[in-house]
Amino acid sequence: INSEGICSGCVVHEEKDSLDWEDRLKKLKKIIKPYLSRSGKNYDCIIPVTGAQDSYYIVYVAKKIGLRPLLVSYNKYFNTELGIINLANLRIKFDCDILYQNVNPTSVKKISKYTFYEHGNIYWPILAGHTVYPVQVAVKYKIPLIIWGAHQGIEQVGMFSHLHEVEMTRRNRHDHDILNLEAEELLSISNNLTEDDIFQYIYPNDKEINSIGVRGIYLGNYIRWDPLAQHLDMIQKFGYKGSKFNRTFDCYDYADCFNYMNLHDYLKICKHGYSKVTDHACREIRHKRITREEGIALVKKYELIPPQYVDLFCKWLGINDLKSLNYIINRFRNKLYWEEYDVDKWRFKGLSNSLSKGHIKIKNTEAEKKINKYYLSKNNFQKKQKSNYIIFGKGIDR
Repeated sequence: INSEGICSGCVVHEEKDSLDWEDRLKKLKKIIKPYLSRSGKNYDCIIPVTGAQDSYYIVYVAKKIGLRPLLVSYNKYFNTELGIINLANLRIKFDCDILYQNVNPTSVKKISKYTFYEHGNIYWPILAGHTVYPVQVAVKYKIPLIIWGAHQGIEQVGMFSHLHEVEMTRRNRHDHDILNLEAEELLSISNNLTEDDIFQYIYPNDKEINSIGVRGIYLGNYIRWDPLAQHLDMIQKFGYKGSKFNRTFDCYDYADCFNYMNLHDYLKICKHGYSKVTDHACREIRHKRITREEGIALVKKYELIPPQYVDLFCKWLGINDLKSLNYIINRFRNKLYWEEYDVDKWRFKGLSNSLSKGHIKIKNTEAEKKINKYYLSKNNFQKKQKSNYIIFGKGIDR
């Protein structure tokens, strides 16, 4: 927060209105030029994709500037039907080859149990797999260029300027994606994990990376990034679909996963005092689609709504009952934001403190009208998810 009371995220966002994006795009084309296959018979780059987020737009941009990408996707095991459909539709519409990684689910569950109990995080295998598998493929197939969408630290909190042109590295992944916890560090006498469980998550060594010249660039440094505008464009052009969520108004970012906007997001507010709806509201305020007051109203409405599909997660991970789950969750409640007012009963001290005794519906607000206009005005989302995980989906017939 600077002396004028403005956070670094807003300061960096303001660069989007002053940078010469045509010049930035020319720079991007200059960067990729050495990686173009001379014969036209090999892949020019690797693009990590899922059935949601910015995958469609990344592939769209890559194809538009002349790249021939190899898509790679890490199976998160919390797949929704819609996520499987979106991912299959992506590779079909863009006519791309794709590689899937399916780590042994027994190992994934063992790791998830350990990181949940010790770190209050159910998503380590997904974050680690999504960020390491592309690098492993780059080394194995000698395809040095990996293309990512927006750098989370730039878009959300202004960790860097767009002009820094930061790239995806082992250090960046370690510090900001995987809890400062490399795969090798999971092995402990306090758990039953073995080298066979974690070897799929081990990052290639520097010698391997340097011999190929692997580098990961972020499109957000060279293209004016606006997730909502991009999603709406991909809906119109390629049939991408979103899904309504219980804990936020955004219906496009995480349509492929049962748990990201549910238990994973709830753990975020337990530990850090805010959840994804705050990130979404900040983004919409910065793009001037809603006011700060409207953003606060939206956060108050959504952030304390209980997560859905918790029973599915318990069954998948082998947790006996909700009491056991809540015991683990309560170990990670940050007392800066939560107070225990009775045995196993907690009150939130943050923005929604006035709503802690129950969800209060906010009807007919200007915020809801504006958000509905942007997010719910067209039949571009699936209204309800089926209540079961899809362990793996090969695709759809089109």
